[in-house]
Amino acid sequence: IEGIRVNCITPGLIETDITQGKLTPERKKEIAESIPLARLGAASDVAGACVFLASDLSAYCTGITLDVNGGMLIH
Repeated sequence: IEGIRVNCITPGLIETDITQGKLTPERKKEIAESIPLARLGAASDVAGACVFLASDLSAYCTGITLDVNGGMLIH
């Protein structure tokens, strides 16, 4: 046993410098209204997921996909 864990983070719509100027404020508002947490994501939201997976708090997690999308893809 190598003790190697493999996990994945799948971010939703995250506001970054790449998204700036791509969406109008009105469109951002429409999208935010469709997300259960009622906002677009921030880079710090993804960073928090990375910190969790890198920490001992996730010691028993392997083979997971961690969605960081505010509930945008709840089915």
